[in-house]
Amino acid sequence: MTVGKRGPAPKPTNLRFLHGDRKDRINTDEPVPADVDITIPTWLPAPARSLWRQLAPDLQAKGVLTAWDVEAFAIFCDAAARRRKAVKELKARGEVVEVPILDMQGDIAGYRLQKNPWTLVLNEADAQVQRYGARFGLTPSDRSQLKIGGGGHRDPTEDLLT
Repeated sequence: MTVGKRGPAPKPTNLRFLHGDRKDRINTDEPVPADVDITIPTWLPAPARSLWRQLAPDLQAKGVLTAWDVEAFAIFCDAAARRRKAVKELKARGEVVEVPILDMQGDIAGYRLQKNPWTLVLNEADAQVQRYGARFGLTPSDRSQLKIGGGGHRDPTEDLLT
């Protein structure tokens, strides 16, 4: 069994500077993604692309969405689109659905109640996305805990001036 980090998620580095945190508590060796053009992944379905177009420009302008975050953000958009679809399904069918019980000949012998499968799919996907993002530093809090040596150094206060 693996035990995760304890306590609340750490503050992103930029916020540490804004809040005046002590310099020895700020990771100035945080890796920085290259500033490159970001495009919508071709595999992303239309409803998720719509959400991408709505949110990505602002996130990219603020430096939150980088080339490193494309896959994670695409997964977020896809999950959000599936969530919207699931809400419609749950509204139409309910959180509990009737499922037929078949006898040995394949005829319906009755019905039983079960949780709507849309609920299960979304809960599993959300957990996977959270684990994936945390392991690879794909959120500002997680990224602030990473350190690299050599050419990845930068002055994080530069971000505050733009």
